[in-house]
Amino acid sequence: MEISFTFRHMEPSTELRSYVEEKVYKVKKYFDSPVEAHIVLKVEKFRHIADMTISIDGNKIKAVDESGDMYLSIDQVMDKIEEQLRRLMSRKKEYRLENIKSSDFSVGDIETQERQAESEPEIIKTERVDIKPMDIDEAAMQMDMSKRNFLVFTNSKSNSINIIYKRKDGNLGLIETSTK
Repeated sequence: MEISFTFRHMEPSTELRSYVEEKVYKVKKYFDSPVEAHIVLKVEKFRHIADMTISIDGNKIKAVDESGDMYLSIDQVMDKIEEQLRRLMSRKKEYRLENIKSSDFSVGDIETQERQAESEPEIIKTERVDIKPMDIDEAAMQMDMSKRNFLVFTNSKSNSINIIYKRKDGNLGLIETSTK
């Protein structure tokens, strides 16, 4: 948290600084992000003016108040700041709720998805593949030329169905089948 002070037409006071810091730290507890505060305290004749600007999450909140006592001005400014923060937080909460409600999912969709997640996996797509007879070297060459991760073929030497696939390490793997 970064707090900067400016004193105009008055002597800088450590009591006022600590009082304002205590008030600003109460606001900080509502946010995880960094908070920057700039406080201008000034005296003009008999008026004590507190001017506060707080930056939170890219939002600037500003309040000014004046009274006959500097501590009272600080309290009133903090009340204004807290009210603006409450409005800001409620707007953000409403925005999030509107986005959730207006999204493509309804309660029924979510329940259907949960049931599907709990059930057995199902076949989504079926593809028919013509199995061509070829030797292992030709199948490896076909794999290099294709964008697929596997190729099903009939081994011309053993006359059995084989599967050649790309491994995570970049090499090729071979699965040979046999009938008993």
